[in-house]
Amino acid sequence: MIREATVNDAVRIAQIEVESSRYAYKGVVADECLFRDLNVESRVPVYERWISEKRFALYVYEDPDDGLIKGMMGIGMCEDEDKTDAFELHFIYLDPEYVRMGLGTKMLSFFEEKGKEKGCSNFVIWVLEENSMGIAFYKKNGYSSDGKEKIFKRWNKKEIRYVKG
Repeated sequence: MIREATVNDAVRIAQIEVESSRYAYKGVVADECLFRDLNVESRVPVYERWISEKRFALYVYEDPDDGLIKGMMGIGMCEDEDKTDAFELHFIYLDPEYVRMGLGTKMLSFFEEKGKEKGCSNFVIWVLEENSMGIAFYKKNGYSSDGKEKIFKRWNKKEIRYVKG
């Protein structure tokens, strides 16, 4: 079940971001960033603030059988100057234990449905250039690069914009 995140979910959301980043970006992002700079304790207040301020619409995938939150995402209108009418998946993270079980596909479909509810037919996702697993997933789901690039400042890594619609 996908539901809106609450402040009570902030610790689990932070755990998922940290574990997922370490899993997906090992060898892409410096270990110093992944294992020293990125930690649950520093991310919890960020998510508490984002949820309280509604910085993004934050959602979690909560398993209906065991109640465990296994994934999370932040979605909303695209902030790119040339795509202000598009809906953006700002971030998505899955607990690495649950990768390749269809949860990411369910969450991506939910994201697109929320965008359609807002009248959007174009969708945007920024992906680290070296995130081959993420790129393959988005391509499989109909996204393609439109050639736009930017630097993800936190890790000083190039991101490529993928679009659908």
